[in-house]
Amino acid sequence: MSAPRIILMYISEVSGHHSATVAVEKAIKELSPQAEVLNINAFNYTNPVSEKVVNKLYMSVIQGAPAIWDYLYDNPKIVEKINQLKNFVHKFNSPKFKRLFDKFKPHVVACSQAFPCGMVADYKKEYFSTLPLVAVLTDYVPHSYWIYDDIDYYITPSNEVSQRLIAKGVNSAKIKSFGIPFDHKFRKSYGRKEVCAKLGLNPNIFTVLLMGGGQGLGPIKGIVQHLDKVSAPLQEIIVCGTNRKLYKKLKRETKRCYKKIHLLGYANNINELMDASDVIITKPGGITSSEALCKNLPMIIVKPIPGQEVNNTDYLTSRKSAIKITRLEEVEMVVENFIRHPHRLREFRQACARISKPDSSLDIAKLLLDLGQRYAQGG
Repeated sequence: MSAPRIILMYISEVSGHHSATVAVEKAIKELSPQAEVLNINAFNYTNPVSEKVVNKLYMSVIQGAPAIWDYLYDNPKIVEKINQLKNFVHKFNSPKFKRLFDKFKPHVVACSQAFPCGMVADYKKEYFSTLPLVAVLTDYVPHSYWIYDDIDYYITPSNEVSQRLIAKGVNSAKIKSFGIPFDHKFRKSYGRKEVCAKLGLNPNIFTVLLMGGGQGLGPIKGIVQHLDKVSAPLQEIIVCGTNRKLYKKLKRETKRCYKKIHLLGYANNINELMDASDVIITKPGGITSSEALCKNLPMIIVKPIPGQEVNNTDYLTSRKSAIKITRLEEVEMVVENFIRHPHRLREFRQACARISKPDSSLDIAKLLLDLGQRYAQGG
């Protein structure tokens, strides 16, 4: 057999969707070094101008008017109304996908976001293609934009999500509950003492990891102010992501803080930072949540964005692996409680371990390679 050829699709460069495909690509290369993998931003490939406009609009809505996003997200009325527009867009993009597929000749396609998954599903229908298509869900909610007859397999984060897909009409034989893919380097422990020594932190002091996703979103500045009021000893690791404005502001303002703070911009060693931490305060994106669960790191979630973040929060809090707070002042109480009552922290860590799926990326990679091999052999 020739080297397996696999296309992975995501949207938005700095996103969990992209992190997911990178993790799967890495796992594929580990299992099959000769594999050819094309990892592309499908939105940029098909509509490069529209991508910039839509990304800016999305960021404006979730930051300035989250209630609008809450209304739009998985709303059956909205799904029905945009069907005609969606069909037009997919029909317009199908020839672009045909050129891509004719040139690369993939054996399987996997998408970590519903938009490209829908486009490939409609491409398959239009061109009567049997190319295997896999939908990789990266949040703990299976919204209706994922549902297409021409998707061969769905990868879900949990059995609960699988059941919700079945309720939406998806055949259970198409569903694999492998978990959300993340870089499997998170399975390795780097040792708290070693990481703290590298960062100049005290391994014996309670450590809070504070993040706002890859783009440094959320009320990070306010959280820092409230953490500084915690009476018990603690230290902080703050990751600003690509948010340079936040980084510059915190660099000035944290000089006046009482607590020890290690400030970072965009970090590629989140796995090590998690090993040095006792809790993480963050946005509940699917990838970050899965990474934290793998590290048995309890989450404190502040003001989740309506839609996928609220659904992720509901899942994590219902499993006792995260705490949701609605007012910034609550940060002090929750952190103080963890510091004063170590047994509570242990209980949350154990809850994380129960729902963690540390082999998700490798399991997904094995499925893609198997599907690709069968397709290459003619069925």
